Amino acid sequence: MSELQRTPLRDFHAAHGGRLVDFAGWEMPVQYRGILDEHRAVRRTAGLFDVSHMGEVDVQGPDAGRFLNQLVTNDVAKMHPGRVVYSPMCYPDGGVVDDLLVYQRSPEDFFLCINAGNIAKDLAWIRERAAGFNVKITDRSSDYALLAIQGPKAAVIVQSLTGAKLGLIKYYHFGEGTVAGIHCLISRTGYTGEDGFELYHAASDAPALAEALLAAGAAHGLELTGLGARDSLRLEAGYPLYGHEISAEISPLAAGLGWTVKLDKGADFVGREALVREKAAGPARRVIFFRTGDRRIVRAGATVLAPDGSAVGTVVSGTLSPLLNESIGSALVTAAAAAGPLAVEIRGDLLALAPVKPPFVPLKQGGVA
Repeated sequence: MSELQRTPLRDFHAAHGGRLVDFAGWEMPVQYRGILDEHRAVRRTAGLFDVSHMGEVDVQGPDAGRFLNQLVTNDVAKMHPGRVVYSPMCYPDGGVVDDLLVYQRSPEDFFLCINAGNIAKDLAWIRERAAGFNVKITDRSSDYALLAIQGPKAAVIVQSLTGAKLGLIKYYHFGEGTVAGIHCLISRTGYTGEDGFELYHAASDAPALAEALLAAGAAHGLELTGLGARDSLRLEAGYPLYGHEISAEISPLAAGLGWTVKLDKGADFVGREALVREKAAGPARRVIFFRTGDRRIVRAGATVLAPDGSAVGTVVSGTLSPLLNESIGSALVTAAAAAGPLAVEIRGDLLALAPVKPPFVPLKQGGVA
């Protein structure tokens, strides 16, 4: 068994009571005080997450923008310095290599944030696609740590530690400044549906920044938050997780992410032809979100059943919503069955799945941009 990778905050987590687990090859905290309490804190006050396992990549050079517009499905050409765009990156058959954030520092200087479990795969894919473009690809993953502070009190907490005018940073935009004396790329993004910031900074500065944020947030109800609450929060918001709602087998169109696929942007991006065909015919399968009215968690991998008992799909994510106090989730089902009614079997009982258009709860930020 290979040794787990550690973020610069591993000892911080242990010192603050984090329960560490293996997540995509990284030793990460799944919870501190408890997943339900941490989840509620993010919705009501604020939570602090270590997401330093995420990958960072510089894409620089005269062809940087043109290259990225042919690499991802969203429209990079419409970006401007300080803008962030969410986008899938697809294979030629329309399946998803990864979903990522694209940051534009300048027309020739971009920055990508990619999923931790996909860093090596993504880098190989990006570098292969870059052949023929005047562009330099640099893996910066080990240089950066990344802290996310999310929730209604997040802006107040961060503002107390910085001279940057956070009110000028719009949703899905970023700026640069010092937070607690530490230089950060301050990004108004997140994975919870709440307002907040993701702070990219030098790996060596992570413990000091985390302690400063924790101290500044104490009076505001800030909770250290682990991966367990991160997952329940993103599912309540209806955000996809790679390997669940999107994957090499699940296209952005099947996942309900058609708004990120700009077929007419003027760039023949990887996967475009397959996605044009899929859009014209309609996806054969669709990701749907559901609630159950029951506290029993519907686990990923459970078979989804039609009224006649036939199998029409598979659950891809499931958890307990701490705010709704019921099981919620998502499933990949045949297009014909997507409108329901649907059910799963749990220990001999049939449990109805009620389709929901996410988010499941009212959010400060309504979605990604």
